[in-house]
Amino acid sequence: MTKITQYIEQAKGKTLFSIEIIPPVKGESIQSLMSNIEPLMEFKPPFIEVTYHREEFLEKIVNGQIDRIPIRKRPGTVGICASLMNRFNVDAVPHVICGGFTKEETEDFLFDLHYLGIDNVLVLRGDPVKGNPAFTPEKGGHAYASDLLQQVVRMNHGELLHEETQASPTNFCIGVAGYPEKHFEAPNLNTDFAYLKKKVELGADYIVTQMFFDNQKYFDFVKKCRAEGINVPIIPGLKPLATKKQLTVLPRIFHLDMPEDLVKAVGQCQTDKDVKQVGIEWCIQQCKELIAFDAPILHFYTMSKSESTKKIAAAIF
Repeated sequence: MTKITQYIEQAKGKTLFSIEIIPPVKGESIQSLMSNIEPLMEFKPPFIEVTYHREEFLEKIVNGQIDRIPIRKRPGTVGICASLMNRFNVDAVPHVICGGFTKEETEDFLFDLHYLGIDNVLVLRGDPVKGNPAFTPEKGGHAYASDLLQQVVRMNHGELLHEETQASPTNFCIGVAGYPEKHFEAPNLNTDFAYLKKKVELGADYIVTQMFFDNQKYFDFVKKCRAEGINVPIIPGLKPLATKKQLTVLPRIFHLDMPEDLVKAVGQCQTDKDVKQVGIEWCIQQCKELIAFDAPILHFYTMSKSESTKKIAAAIF
């Protein structure tokens, strides 16, 4: 399989198109997901990212006591990656997270990917358990994305956790997350850049940004990265606005700012259909500016829906 960095090199300055999808809720058919991916394949995405969702806890009263039962509402990341590769002949990029994994389980998970011929991963800390304000690592797991990244790098060198004999090296191209508007837990922007630079120095091959709606945030982010000696590809993450509710939901969840012009345009909309059209037009303009800025890839957070992304891609590619 081809590495993300190789796709960028082979494009020779042409901006590529990619998407991120989420696994269906447990019990739902995968067919709906595949049907939403199919219309986007005409734009030839070199890869599709597949998110991984950590466990949640279902509380039940057993013998008069509250028993917390771990469940996964969106399992299937590895299986979906295999299905995508088989059905669409496209590289799949699974998210690998700290939350919910011991180091041993992470090693096994990475070997499963390696055996499938998956050579690209996006390494993330992941979210806290639902209902908890702070992230708590699994006992025997990683607390930080940088620690998880180091485990992947060591496996690329043939080093395992416990076996003393040298293993066959894996060949993962490692992506990490970047935050143009600062990770909400970082005390300030400079500290956030220091963490990002550390991940690149430890072996990260490329960066995918959190979504943003103000391109200047991305331009400033790239400029500061280069000034700080962070020279790996920086892929902008995009999401077309779809509902008026997202004006408040997205800033709260992802800790980002909405441009005033976008807020005003959405405020004048009478229906969510109108909002969706504003979101498409806004994202098209974002894409044109990002292509002019030589962004290597336009990466769309589709939430496994294709309608808006297809209209945007059709206007751009």
